[in-house]
Amino acid sequence: MTDNKYDTVIVGGGMAGLTSATYLARAGQKILLIEKNNEAGGLVNSFTRDGFRFDAGVRALLDAGIIMPMFEELGISIDTVKSPVSLGVGKEIIDIESIDDLEKYRNLLLKLYPDSEQDINEVLKSIQRIMKHMDVLYGIENPVFKDIPGDRKFLFQKLLPWLPRFLMTVGKINRMNMPVEDYLGKIVKDPSLRDIISQHFFRNTPAFFAMSYFSLYLDYFYPLGGVKKLADAVRDKMYEFGGELLTGTVINKVNPVNNSITDFNGAEYFYDDLVWAADMKTLYTITDTDNLPGDIRTKFDYKGKEIMDKRGGDSVFTVFIEVDSPPDSFREIAHGHFFYTPSKEGLGETHRTDLDRLIEDFDNLEKKDILLWLDKFTALNTYEISVPCLKDPSLCPEGQTGVIISFLAEYDLFHKVEEAGWYEEFKAEIEQRVIKVISESVYPMLKDKIIKQFSFSPLSIKQRVSSSEGAIVGWSFTEPVPVVNKIQKSDKSVYTPIPNIYQAGQWVYSPAGVPMSILTGRLAADKIMKKK
Repeated sequence: MTDNKYDTVIVGGGMAGLTSATYLARAGQKILLIEKNNEAGGLVNSFTRDGFRFDAGVRALLDAGIIMPMFEELGISIDTVKSPVSLGVGKEIIDIESIDDLEKYRNLLLKLYPDSEQDINEVLKSIQRIMKHMDVLYGIENPVFKDIPGDRKFLFQKLLPWLPRFLMTVGKINRMNMPVEDYLGKIVKDPSLRDIISQHFFRNTPAFFAMSYFSLYLDYFYPLGGVKKLADAVRDKMYEFGGELLTGTVINKVNPVNNSITDFNGAEYFYDDLVWAADMKTLYTITDTDNLPGDIRTKFDYKGKEIMDKRGGDSVFTVFIEVDSPPDSFREIAHGHFFYTPSKEGLGETHRTDLDRLIEDFDNLEKKDILLWLDKFTALNTYEISVPCLKDPSLCPEGQTGVIISFLAEYDLFHKVEEAGWYEEFKAEIEQRVIKVISESVYPMLKDKIIKQFSFSPLSIKQRVSSSEGAIVGWSFTEPVPVVNKIQKSDKSVYTPIPNIYQAGQWVYSPAGVPMSILTGRLAADKIMKKK
C-alpha cells in the first residue's frame, strides 16, 4: 500500500467529516481527512483576539440524543456547562430555565399583544404539544451510537418500548412540515405577533422545527473554552486511533473511475471509499463522470442538475465587540445566550418582498436606497446575542466582556454590494446600526465602552467553509430541498449515485445542525464498515 492510498478518504473537516474519520480510524482503517482550512471544525469554531475568546459559528450546542452518546462511545470527556437562554422584546426580557417558564413566555406575549390572547393561547398549546413530541424524539440515546447486540438492557428496556412511540411521533412531525409562516398564519391574526414568534428562523422553516425551539433552549450546553473544544476533542480522538489530518488543502477533482481525488497542488490521493463531507455543489462540479458506467453517470448527472438548481439557505452577519465593561453588567440584563428583538412591530415584508425587490433592482438603486432599507431592517430585526464569558469567565480579560451579535442575512445582497465596490463600507454601516439599535434598547454600555469591533458576513462564511451561498444549515426551505428530510429515512441520506462515494454533513439531510452533521458522519462510516 503506497503512502497516498487509503481505505477511506474524507473531504471536509467539519463535525461530519471528523465523526466519519474517527469511527473509521477506530475500526482499524487507514484514513485521511482533508480540510481546506488550517484547522478542522468548520462552523464549530472559536478564536481569540486581544484576549477575548469568540465563537465563530454556533454559539452553543444541543445534545439531541447524539453528542453525549458519541462522547460515551468514543471515550471523550470535555468540561461543559449549561447554556441557559433569555428571550426579550423591547424592555420585556425573560429567562428560560425550565418547562414552567413557558408561562413567562405567554405573559410576555400577552403584555405586548393584549388583543391576541386567544391566538397566543393557541400558539402555547402548539408549543406544549411539540415539546411532548420532542420528549419522545430525544427520549433515548440515538441507537446509532449504541452497541445494540451487546447492550441487551438498552435494547429491551429502552429501544423496543420506545420504537412504537417514535413511529407515531414521526407521523405527527411529518404533518407539521409546512412553513412556519403558513402554520402561524392559520392561528395568529396579528402579523406583528407572527413575526415576533418566527422571524429569527430561516425563511419557510418547517413548522415543527421552528416551534420546537422552546424545548431545545432547555437542552443547550457550552464547552468550557469555547465551542471549538468539541471539534478538538473529536479530532484528538481520531489521532489516537491513528487517523491522518491534512489541512490547508483544497480538492479540485474527483475521479471515481480510478478512485482518486486531486488537490490544488496536483497531488493525488487514492481511496477504496470516499466520504464527501464538504459543500455538495462542489462535489457535483468537480467530479469527472466521463468514463463511468452509463447508468451511474446518468443518475449522477441527473442528481447534479437537481443539486445545482437549488440554493443554500440563509446565512448570517455577525458583529464581534470588545467592551470595557465587566461581565456582571451584562449578566444583570440577560443570560449569555440571548434572543432579542428591540421592537414589537416585527419585520413584516422587510426581509422578504422588500429584500427580494432590493436585490432584483439593485443595479438601478442608489446607495442611499440600500441604507434606508438597512435602517428599517436593523431596527425591527431579531438578534442572537452571545456573551461567552457569562458561560466561562476565563474567556475575556479581567473587567471586560466580549459580545457576539448575529442576525440572518441574505448572501445575494452582500454579493451585489461587493460587485458594486462598497462591501467594506456596507459592513461598517451595518456594524454602526446594529450597535446603535442594541445600545439604545438593551445594552446601554455599548454606547461608550466599546474597545474594538469587527464583523463576519455571508461572504466571510463562504470564503472560510466554501458553503454555497454562505449557508449555515444546508438548503433553503423556500423550495423543495433536494435531499432526505424525513427522520425515519435519515440512514439513506448518506448515499450518492456512485456506490463507493458517500456524503455527510449539513447538505445531506434537512433541516441540519451540529447533531445531524454528527449523525450523518457516523451513518456514512457505518455503511463503509459494513461493506468491509
